[in-house]
Amino acid sequence: MRLDRKKEHIENYLKSDYKGETLFEDIYIENNALPEVNLDEIDTSMKFLGKNISFPLMINAITGGGEELADINEDLARLAKIFNIPMAVGSQTVAIEREECKSSFEIVRDIIGKDNIVIGNISANAPIENFLEASKMIDADAMQVHLNVAQELFMEEGDKHFRGIKKNISKFLEVYDKPIIVKEVGFGISKKVACELKGIGVKYIDVAGAGGTNFIEIEDIRNFSSDYSDLYEWGIPTAKALIECRGISDDLFIVSSGGIKTAQDIVKSLVVGGNLTAISGEILLYLMHGGFDAAKDYVESLIRKTKILMVLLGKKNIKELTTVEYKITGYLKELINP
Repeated sequence: MRLDRKKEHIENYLKSDYKGETLFEDIYIENNALPEVNLDEIDTSMKFLGKNISFPLMINAITGGGEELADINEDLARLAKIFNIPMAVGSQTVAIEREECKSSFEIVRDIIGKDNIVIGNISANAPIENFLEASKMIDADAMQVHLNVAQELFMEEGDKHFRGIKKNISKFLEVYDKPIIVKEVGFGISKKVACELKGIGVKYIDVAGAGGTNFIEIEDIRNFSSDYSDLYEWGIPTAKALIECRGISDDLFIVSSGGIKTAQDIVKSLVVGGNLTAISGEILLYLMHGGFDAAKDYVESLIRKTKILMVLLGKKNIKELTTVEYKITGYLKELINP
C-alpha cells in the first residue's frame, strides 16, 4: 500500500493545480546601480554539514520505492552531483518495510559519492531503530525527520495519533551523532513550534511553508469520496515562517522551502534569514515534463539568475548577501506585525 501511495503522490502532484502564496512578493529589496562587483567575481559556494557546496540549494525530499521511482531518484542524484548541491531522499519507511525498495534510495549515494551530501528522511514519529536504519542505508550526512500531521489527517489510511512526537525527536537527538533537520511537508513551522524544537536541542529546521506542494490537495485527489478543497489554503506562508523562525535565534540553521521556484525566491530567502534553500516539486515538474535536460537547464538558470541578482545588489558572496536591507510590505507585514 505504501509503495502504491508513493506512486499516486507523484501522479497526483502532477495533476494538482492549487497555487498557494509564499508571500515572497511582499519582501522588497532595492536595486544597486553602483554595485562595484563583476559578474565573474560572484561566488555562490558555502559550507554545509562540513562539506563545500557550490550553490545554496538542496534538492529536497521527493520519493523512493519501486523501479520507476528509482529512476526519478537516479536523475535527481545526477543533478545534485553535476551542480555539487545536497540532496535529501524521500521517506525511507517503504524501504525499511520492503527490502526490494532499498536500492531506489541506495542509488542516490552510489551516484553522488562520498564527497557530496546525501540526507536521509523518516517520520518524526518513527521508532529509533527505523531512524538509525534509514541513516545507515544511504550513509547519510544528516537526517531529515518530517512533521506531516496535516498530510496524515487528510490521508484516508493515515495516522491520527500525534501525541509524543516531540519526545520521540528528543530520543533521536540522544542517539544520533550527526545533524537532524526537522522539517514540515508544506504547511509551515511556526515561531512557537520552532521555539519548542530549539528547546529540546534541534539546531536545524526546514520551515517547508505553504506555497509549494499541497498534500491536502494531493490526498484529496486520491480519495474520491472526500472534498477538502475549502482547506487547500491551510498553512503558514513560507516567507512568514522563515522570518519568524529566524527571529528566534541566529544559532538555528534554517532551510527555506515551500514554493521556492525562482532565483528571486532564493535570493530573498537568504536575505531575510535562510541559510539554505530547497526545492522539490518544481524540479520534479521539469524532470517529468521535459526530461533530465530540462531539469538541468532549470537549475542552471537558477544559478545564473541568482548571480545576476547578486550583482544587482552589489554582493559578491553568500555571506555578503545576508547583509542586504529589505522591507516587508502588504499582507506579510500585517501577519508579522498584527
